[in-house]
Amino acid sequence: MHFGKDVCLCQKNTLSLQQKCRIIMDVLYEFSTRQVEDVSLDFIRYAYSTVKWEGRMLGLVGPRGIGKTTLLLQYAKTRLPPKETLYVSMDLMYFATHTLTEVADRFNKRGGKHLLIDEIHKYPNWSRELKQIYDSYSDLHVIFTGSSILDIYRGSADLSRRAPIYHMQGLSFREYLRMFHQIDVPVYSLSDILEHRAKLPGVAHPLQYFHAYLRNGYYPFARDVDFNRELLQVVTQTLETDIPQYAQVHVSVGRKLKQLLAVVAQSVPFKPQMTTLANVTQINRNDVPDYLYYMERAGMILQLRDDTIGVRGMGKVEKVYIDNPNLMYALAEQTPEIGNIRETFFFNQMRVQNRVLASKASDFVIGDYTFEVGGHKKGKKQIDGIPGGYVVKDDIEYGYLNTVPLWAFGLNY
Repeated sequence: MHFGKDVCLCQKNTLSLQQKCRIIMDVLYEFSTRQVEDVSLDFIRYAYSTVKWEGRMLGLVGPRGIGKTTLLLQYAKTRLPPKETLYVSMDLMYFATHTLTEVADRFNKRGGKHLLIDEIHKYPNWSRELKQIYDSYSDLHVIFTGSSILDIYRGSADLSRRAPIYHMQGLSFREYLRMFHQIDVPVYSLSDILEHRAKLPGVAHPLQYFHAYLRNGYYPFARDVDFNRELLQVVTQTLETDIPQYAQVHVSVGRKLKQLLAVVAQSVPFKPQMTTLANVTQINRNDVPDYLYYMERAGMILQLRDDTIGVRGMGKVEKVYIDNPNLMYALAEQTPEIGNIRETFFFNQMRVQNRVLASKASDFVIGDYTFEVGGHKKGKKQIDGIPGGYVVKDDIEYGYLNTVPLWAFGLNY
């Protein structure tokens, strides 16, 4: 099997070439060791306990900046033998002239067992090479991460059932409390939240933390001085590069996607009217649903569906939201509409552990429960007579009967 010119040469009994191969691997090992040793274990994301790390090959994907690299390095530091582990990033200049299969071959021949590959989407033909590695080295454990979610999903088709893909979300309100304020809060199930068991130990007034989270708490890099600028750069990269490349369209479509995102950001939650969207953005009407779908898969928007089954195995889209409140604040020219922020937070947080659907009578349905989301003056008219109906209120600290504080739903993961 051919793994590239350097590998074939390294197999010859030429001392200088053998030394060259050893030097290359030593440099990669040094980089790997430094990255693993430097990672902090002070805070570990929720996904650590949900990923089945022991699989022969698996992928961890999610929007840029949510902590995938850190989680991968934390796994290596806590669970893997250093001598048998190699972490590489596809950002390394080394991969401009060398292949991933070369590294896998050299690593395996030196007794390596665990190959961790970061930012795999930046490497051409990554899925084919991963398939080749999987088929050629049965004793090699491979984990890869990727930020270009659309490209990862397309490439995963080449891997068939070889590599399950885990999708990682941003910080929950619970994780934000731990990471930014060192407040430890357990995970509460939906039933715990509805039965008013969700508490913040040592916190008498949770709203001060909650409202700060809505603005700057979903992304781990929210501490950065230029957080909003960095977040907008993530948006630009996704809309102007990731989606056009995936859809194989001209880059000018990226500007139209920005217009489309702006329409959603300024709406109160947005009921998609394809003809109107097409007229505003100059996107072909027949293409609008596809672009909304791409934006959803890329972590830019959320689409709330009903319980019917459509072409993609999903229901009809009833409302469109920006993916999370932080993104809403970054995109909005003025302060976002508060009702939109509240509904976005609820949907964003609850979708991680639950299937959230549109309600015919109210805002959301999860299983046997119906939810109406609003401010502290929100009444119960929309859920009157509905078994399992709950009012979710912002600006209240504690719940009672079938009224639950909005912040409590941020403790679900």
